[in-house]
Amino acid sequence: MSTPGGAGNHPSVSYRLIDLLSHASRALSVEIRASYELGRMLGGGEVVGRLQMSWDELLNHGDEPFNLSFPPVRGVHPSLKLKVAIVYTCDDQDDTLFDVGNAGLRPLVLDWCPVSHPDHATALTNLAWARLRGYILNDFQDIDATTSLFRDALALRPRHHPDHPLSLYNLTQALIRRHNKKRTAADIREAAQLYHELLPLCPEDMYLHGITAGVDYVINECIGLPTDTSEEGIHLRRVVLELCPPGHRLRLRTLDKLALAHGSIDDLDTSIQLRRETVSLCPEGHAERDTYLNNLAFSLVSHFDHQGKPDDLDEAISSHEEALRLRPVGHKYRDYSLNTLGRALIVCFNERGDIDDITRAISLYCETLTLRPPGHPRHDTTLHNLALALQTRYNKSRVSKDLNEAIDLYRESLRLKGLDHPERHKTLLNLSSVLCSRFKQTQKNEDVEEAITLCQGSLVALSSLHLAMFFTYIWLQQAYLSRYQILHDPADLSLTIRNFKLASRHPTQGFPRRIIGAIRWAHQAEVYQHESALEAYQMCFELFDGHVMTRSSVISRREAATAFRGAQSLPVDVASCAIRRDNLRQAVELVEQGRGQQWSLASRLRTPVEDLESVNPTLARNYLELSKRVSNAAQSSATITDRAAADQATTECRTLTRQWEATVAEIRDLPAFSRFLLPPSYEDLQVAARQGPVIILIASQYSCSAIIVPTSGDPHHVPLPSIALADLKILKDRFARAIQDLSRMNPRESRTDLIVLSRIIWDQIMLPIVNVLEHVLKLKRHSRIWLCPTAAFTSIPLHAAHPFQTKVDGSGKEPCLEDLYICSYTPTLSALIRSRQLMKKRVPPSFVAIGQGQPGAGRGKALLAVDSELELVHKLVPAMANHTTISNDAATRAGSLSALQQNTWVHLACHGKQDPKQPYDSHFVMRDKHLTLLDIMERHIPQAQFAFLSACHTAVGNEETPDEVIHLAAGLQFLGFKSVVGTLWEVDDSVAKHVVEAFYTYMFRDLKDGGVMDCTKAAWALNCAMHSVKTKVPLEQRMVFVHIGV
Repeated sequence: MSTPGGAGNHPSVSYRLIDLLSHASRALSVEIRASYELGRMLGGGEVVGRLQMSWDELLNHGDEPFNLSFPPVRGVHPSLKLKVAIVYTCDDQDDTLFDVGNAGLRPLVLDWCPVSHPDHATALTNLAWARLRGYILNDFQDIDATTSLFRDALALRPRHHPDHPLSLYNLTQALIRRHNKKRTAADIREAAQLYHELLPLCPEDMYLHGITAGVDYVINECIGLPTDTSEEGIHLRRVVLELCPPGHRLRLRTLDKLALAHGSIDDLDTSIQLRRETVSLCPEGHAERDTYLNNLAFSLVSHFDHQGKPDDLDEAISSHEEALRLRPVGHKYRDYSLNTLGRALIVCFNERGDIDDITRAISLYCETLTLRPPGHPRHDTTLHNLALALQTRYNKSRVSKDLNEAIDLYRESLRLKGLDHPERHKTLLNLSSVLCSRFKQTQKNEDVEEAITLCQGSLVALSSLHLAMFFTYIWLQQAYLSRYQILHDPADLSLTIRNFKLASRHPTQGFPRRIIGAIRWAHQAEVYQHESALEAYQMCFELFDGHVMTRSSVISRREAATAFRGAQSLPVDVASCAIRRDNLRQAVELVEQGRGQQWSLASRLRTPVEDLESVNPTLARNYLELSKRVSNAAQSSATITDRAAADQATTECRTLTRQWEATVAEIRDLPAFSRFLLPPSYEDLQVAARQGPVIILIASQYSCSAIIVPTSGDPHHVPLPSIALADLKILKDRFARAIQDLSRMNPRESRTDLIVLSRIIWDQIMLPIVNVLEHVLKLKRHSRIWLCPTAAFTSIPLHAAHPFQTKVDGSGKEPCLEDLYICSYTPTLSALIRSRQLMKKRVPPSFVAIGQGQPGAGRGKALLAVDSELELVHKLVPAMANHTTISNDAATRAGSLSALQQNTWVHLACHGKQDPKQPYDSHFVMRDKHLTLLDIMERHIPQAQFAFLSACHTAVGNEETPDEVIHLAAGLQFLGFKSVVGTLWEVDDSVAKHVVEAFYTYMFRDLKDGGVMDCTKAAWALNCAMHSVKTKVPLEQRMVFVHIGV
């Protein structure tokens, strides 16, 4: 039967199927509740009336409707109009409800309440509920159509509709019921999203507030879903976590699942944060504290593997040790904790070399072996782990007993692993490795032959996209290289390089391991003078670009770029390699690519992808998504053991790679993107030398030399045979000591040590370069030149090169570098090009002087001359510049940032400090907080022209990555200032005023004749100033100032 009904002045419709059986009661009893399904939301679901009537009495009404009235509810008088109709008949013996959902009831309902009816959504909902009850009772099977009815009703009740929460709830019930029977993951995911939207709409006095059972069911089922590290998977986990506020009984497990989803390299920080919270929710005595401590330790070790931060390793070991204490002898999971702590100690030993760590790891694995005797399912794995620990100790101590025992353990572990064992390849490859080690020790060919045979067998057994294929290539190259080192067969070296190439291009490992492999390839190619060295370096840069470009923040990009040992010297090593192959143009291109990477990806130069987003955002998103999917291929292939599935994964990965390549090709077809992901060409870079030659000084472990990029034509190579990288490092240290000693000397005392060092710079570095400038390029005196130092050269004041001797004919003193030319620095050629391009935009000048001589407590000593310096600057700056001064309490971080954005010329007089560990934290000391390089990077200052940094350490590079030239002065140039004066070491503020006065006097002296403020005169003005203050300012305080930019 069906029962239409209403409430108030607007009829609302309800339908209910009832099966009349011969043995059932002949009476109808129905409760009517306000707003259980009522468009006007009159009540909170309370009972407003009951209907009791015999079936005979009910059916006697025939097709005529009849009314029922109920007590008022909140000022509204609900009423119900009933109409009874027999929809179908069935046999008395049939206790099953006949499915009339589409054939009978649905047309009837929709006839009475068509789409245009105001209660169409109510009708759909009641029809859906009738069908859902039938589904619950197994009387009705079409749950998909029922779900669609609820979905249609929700569409008719958008976000601000009063019944929107109810329709959300109804759809969750259908999805939960369908998931309960069909186990469809998509249903439980959608239900979680719906509850996430619904719960904030349910105040405590609403009848829907008590839906916790359904929410908890959804949370539990989501916890049980397989780990999904995609963006969609992580989003779902975050939604589920928000369904579990602090104190919720399922929050702990939900946090753990979210942490597990954050398994990719980019997400490790988040994973650690989440897992720390899980541990905090498990105080001492909590039954699962040991488990969550281990999970935290796993994330920390992974973070250390990728970032190399010692604190991560210390915390990981501490967490593992606490977990082990919570699992005493006899605990069922003690073997697991012994094993994981042993692994962390191996990592620690490889990092720090403390023999106690590896000895303890071996002891832990031996105890684990007693808990996993023969027959234990993890006995073979424990044998493998103990062998690995012994192999690791052998690599340090070279005790043959460890090596031989490791070989025996690997062999036994391999014997216990069947051919289809998912980790058989690991043992096989490690056995190959130790056999190579023994071959190097004993030179017995059978060991290396067996190692090669094992690896070749692995190649045959594994699918092309199996995770272990990468390691197979790595160990094969090791085996061939081992044999080459003993037998010197060129074929083995060729096979070594071939496997290096295969490993570097194999997609299952993503970028980090491939980068490490490519760096080793470049190193071995250099050692054995193989022709592939240049290709190896180029592969390193290609992989670095892909790895760094997908990082989301400045800090994470730098961490990604500095996490690999040997990577810091790649720019200069590749340049040296190209020079030795007489390819100077390529040397310029590659050193620029490597040195400019950090800034071009992190600063306002932005990443190529960010540039692309401003032109074609859809294409940029496609590129980033494909890059992540290709680089994370290992996550999907690592667990595949079925050959057919592995072949399918191979096909899918090839398809992805082709899509990625096609997307890159499409990007390169766009105007201005023809060299996307490619280094700039020599022709592009030569634009930097338009106003004077650029001298790139290469400091590599393989050679030290200079490349002069002239205004036109090919570059010139200047060998520096008298100096090596080790000599430069000594020279740098001598300069540092001399400057420190001079800070304690009287200004009138002789600067003997400094004079000696300046002569070395002249004789061994700059004189050969000057000879080419004068005699080959015929460069006129007082011309502009730009110095672009690399590696150890960045810490040496090249501009201060001076012969300090009399001419042979006695006619006077030999000229120094700054007598001959006007010297500037540039961190990269691209930075200089960009500054010149931005010079085309002329804006009215505005000048701000920012001084902070009284920094806050603990931020440095008082600078007593700052106020007088600011007064001096105020007098010297022309009126046309719209000059303002910010000092003392007004010179705060926020005030200084605002001033940088609003003015085109800036003078900063304060403490400046370089952070050697995190160069983006290098800063100017303000009254309240530090003004960091990162703060400035986050602001947009495209109209900036000139900055004078009268602060110490503003032009000193980072010790860890000198080729990334991340310092305050270069930072300001990259971020928009076209011309910058910075300092190399501590400035004596009492003498700095002489330099400041002379500089601005020369800088603005032509303005009286109608000239304009021109920041390109800064290098000339600084040169003139240094000559004019020779009698007032000590040598080291003249050397300290450098010019960077146009």
